Amino acid sequence: MNDSSWGAGAPHSTGYAGAWPPPDQAQASIPAGPAYAGHDAQQTRPMPIVPDFPDAGRDAEDHDGGDARDDRDRGAARLSGPLFRDEKPQEPMHTPPPASAPQPPQKKRAGRDLRAAIGVGVGLGAVIVASLFFVKAVFVGVIAVAVVVGLWELTSRLEERKQIKAPLVPLAVGGAAMVVAGYVRGPEGAWVAMALTALAVLVWRMTEPPEGYLKDVTAGVFAAFYVPFLATFVAMMLTADDGPERVLTFLLLTVVSDTGAYAVGWRFGKHKLAPRISPGKTREGLLGAVAFAMVAGALCMQFLIDGGTWWQGLLMGLAVAVTATLGDLGESMIKRDLGIKDMGTLLPGHGGIMDRLDSLLPTAPVVWLLLVVFVGSG
Repeated sequence: MNDSSWGAGAPHSTGYAGAWPPPDQAQASIPAGPAYAGHDAQQTRPMPIVPDFPDAGRDAEDHDGGDARDDRDRGAARLSGPLFRDEKPQEPMHTPPPASAPQPPQKKRAGRDLRAAIGVGVGLGAVIVASLFFVKAVFVGVIAVAVVVGLWELTSRLEERKQIKAPLVPLAVGGAAMVVAGYVRGPEGAWVAMALTALAVLVWRMTEPPEGYLKDVTAGVFAAFYVPFLATFVAMMLTADDGPERVLTFLLLTVVSDTGAYAVGWRFGKHKLAPRISPGKTREGLLGAVAFAMVAGALCMQFLIDGGTWWQGLLMGLAVAVTATLGDLGESMIKRDLGIKDMGTLLPGHGGIMDRLDSLLPTAPVVWLLLVVFVGSG
């Protein structure tokens, strides 16, 4: 409000230094009737309507010629409170906490169905152990079946996502033959089967139009090396006198490494290992994989492998943790390039066969080589 509406203007020309108008002229200075309604209306704003609270002390002070500033303060006080004495002030509305307020910690959840994953894992482990220690040839057949299914998953995803048609028939036949040749003839047989499989891929693709020939055969040769050739080293471990123990050591170290990485990374993981490739993997998880695999390696080499010692197991466990992690990251790169999460849905809680072979495949030749160096080919 401007001061003129509340009677707090400058002193009049009469020279009176007190409140305006003077007390003895208060009634005379206020014109009555309609004539005043139009007087200086443009310079005076209407006074707000405020309730008339009986306050004898205040009225006496107003008519006593008190300071105009005190009068303004009392008017402001009347406007700031409730309009009626029995009116309760409104309580402030509850406002949500700011976004920066600390949120209660959320419980971490696993990304997969753990019950299904454990059940499938136990079932696969039982089949592998039964075939491994009773009839070696049956275990070779298990490897060959896993290779064929893995090739089917890989070639199917390549065709669906990238329109790359790697010929499955020569890959499946050559892959199974590669595993058998490695078991029967050793490394020489594996290399010969690999070369023949690559040649079969080149010839088979010639029966189709030439468009896309180069990318199709390149993908076919890569698939032949990535899945069946690396899996052949598992079959070659089996040929030793303590072959079942060697294969079991290889499987245990890889599984323990993956388990250690998962358990430690899930509980303590904070620093990403390779966020652009696999955001879920952490440096803490890698350390857990190394620790778990080294302990398991020392135990396996000391008690399962003929002529093995615990320090050899420590080195093998370290190597397995590194290769298993690299194999997992390698397939993660492939899946990211294809824009998929899993290679298949055959194994509930795990994805596809290739999602379980990702860390096993690159680890197989490393374990085979270290065992040959440490204790011989058997």
